Amino acid sequence: MVHPNIVVAFKTVTLLLGALITYFAYRAYRRTDSSALGALAVGFGIVTIGALLAGSIDQFLAYDRRTALLIESALTMVGFAVILYSLYAE
Repeated sequence: MVHPNIVVAFKTVTLLLGALITYFAYRAYRRTDSSALGALAVGFGIVTIGALLAGSIDQFLAYDRRTALLIESALTMVGFAVILYSLYAE
């Protein structure tokens, strides 16, 4: 059995790294005014928010863990779709 504190630590590091990636992508977008970089920032932001929401639901709300996993998976899917779009945008 995995200790719950390890999961919280991993989610925290994931949130911090995702926030940094989103921040730097946004800064690059502001510097270049490239819509592709803007979409990249939005995509990473969505993935990061998914991790935050899933962790919050799991730790603070009385929902089933499958609900948290469903929300995280859905937002990860949407975020990756936006990231994929950003790779093809001009």
